Amino acid sequence: MKTCLQSLVCFVLCCILLNTIQAQTYNDSSRTSIHSLSSEGLFDIDEPLSIKLTGNLGKLMNDRSDNPRSYPLILSYQARNAVEISLSIQAKTRGHFRRSMGGCTYPPLSLRFSKNDTLASSIFKEQRKLKLVMPCRGDEYIIREWLAYKIYNLVTPQSFRARLVTIELNDTKKKKVTPPFYGMLLEEEQQMADRNHDVLIKRVVRPEQTDQGSFIKMAVFEYLIGNTDWSVQYQNTKVIAADSNAVPVAVPYDFDQSGLVNTPYAKPAQELELSSVKERRYRGYCIEEMERFDEAITLYNRIKPDIYKLYTDCTLLDPKYVKTTLQYFDEFYKIINDPSALKKEFSYPCDKNGTGRVVIKGLKED
Repeated sequence: MKTCLQSLVCFVLCCILLNTIQAQTYNDSSRTSIHSLSSEGLFDIDEPLSIKLTGNLGKLMNDRSDNPRSYPLILSYQARNAVEISLSIQAKTRGHFRRSMGGCTYPPLSLRFSKNDTLASSIFKEQRKLKLVMPCRGDEYIIREWLAYKIYNLVTPQSFRARLVTIELNDTKKKKVTPPFYGMLLEEEQQMADRNHDVLIKRVVRPEQTDQGSFIKMAVFEYLIGNTDWSVQYQNTKVIAADSNAVPVAVPYDFDQSGLVNTPYAKPAQELELSSVKERRYRGYCIEEMERFDEAITLYNRIKPDIYKLYTDCTLLDPKYVKTTLQYFDEFYKIINDPSALKKEFSYPCDKNGTGRVVIKGLKED
């Protein structure tokens, strides 16, 4: 009897111990899962993020003045553990061209996050301010522009990161929910600089004053995507450097006017005398020694398979667009690997009778 009682006690103790171990293991795995969720950054993965914006959206979207107000919204998304996270934000319209265009479905937005415990445990924990690129004439052009950012990410880490999102609009005033469409969240400039251990340079910098190797890679990228809507001094670039006395680097953004994206409203500046945005024009400064381009040419040849793979692997693109885009890239690679064609295209800014020295001033970005 005593032996049986001892055995029973041992059995009970073993069960308690086993349950304790299982519970501890479950709790540890839960903590690991939660930790992995909280450690995931907004720009760490390419999977589109579904977000919902809730508030008086009609008033926000219609505020296209030169000095737009900020409006309170709720941004919500579903975390990987299926829990919905809701964040209080302030939003306002931004930009000039897309905001002021009457034909744009939605204006681009600037989102500002409130610092609190919910934000600290969310995928937006590193963000204080973000640009939200909204579709102007169809969200397929958002996907195309997103991929342009992905190409430049292959070129250099001194580039803006972008995250594709599906957006659902819940207008509380009109009690109307809009079916989801694609948009794009763009890394804030200060975060981009911090990530590269750089500082933002606010003064006007001429292209000749930037790091030449980095500038050539950037200017060749703009040529690759058929973008002429930029200038280091005034438009669609930010300038960063290791410190205020170091040689600066120009970082491009805003590619909706490029031939690669080919939006319905895109057209080259009249001063450039180009027939369409699909027509390429190298817009760097005059460099007569073609060997200065060797490093950039080697780089673009090396990442060619990765660039093409971005398009062949993207199931969100129309197959016809993929085919014509790869042909567009083929033309670029044919030029950069033909010494005479390369010289003709990339020495164009040295032609005093050409339009290669035209500076695009554009409008100040906000």
